[in-house]
Amino acid sequence: MDVVVNYSRSEAEARETVALVEAAGARALLIACDISDDNAVQAMLARIESEFGRLDVLVNNAACTHFVEHRNLEAMTEDKWDRILAVNVKGTFFVTRAATPMLRRSDNAAVVNVSSTAGLIGTGSSIAYCASKGAVNTMTKSLARVLAPIRVNAVCPGPIDTRWLHSFMTDEQIETMVAKLPIPKAATAEDIADSVFYLACVTTVTTGQFVTVDGGMTL
Repeated sequence: MDVVVNYSRSEAEARETVALVEAAGARALLIACDISDDNAVQAMLARIESEFGRLDVLVNNAACTHFVEHRNLEAMTEDKWDRILAVNVKGTFFVTRAATPMLRRSDNAAVVNVSSTAGLIGTGSSIAYCASKGAVNTMTKSLARVLAPIRVNAVCPGPIDTRWLHSFMTDEQIETMVAKLPIPKAATAEDIADSVFYLACVTTVTTGQFVTVDGGMTL
């Protein structure tokens, strides 16, 4: 598949992704868009239609959070709530809504929302983040019903060994976090990509479901 890479701030990393797509022999389009801005989202999808004329798979991977201790209710301020919900919930809806007309023209269209175990068990970087991912999970089911036969599913990762995780946790802290899991290791980005690919391109009848990739954290 040709790939559209959207980013809001991480331009250098987005360009690396474009280079990987092109090295694999596919065409890549780079777009900067804050998905919490519905007008910007509409413009992004209009450009995609102009450039490619079609859309077969949408992966809603954009998200944000603030690190707030759950017990510290006063620190979970309204501005933090607003930003998390604007990106994680409204943004996911805005992009899906704008993409729907093109997806409906595809023979095997799929939407894959990247959610989190935080939305299943209520533990994570902040209460607002957990709530936002819980909303993504229920929205996945709602959209699966109303957009059918477009398939809409979600991947719910636990800890993922990425640059982002290492930006606020040491190797020792990560090892401690996963030590008591049935499979005591953090997932890799490739683990999550495999699940996204399965839901996007392999299964043809799975919809409204969550694939949890967490080493058994939610057991």
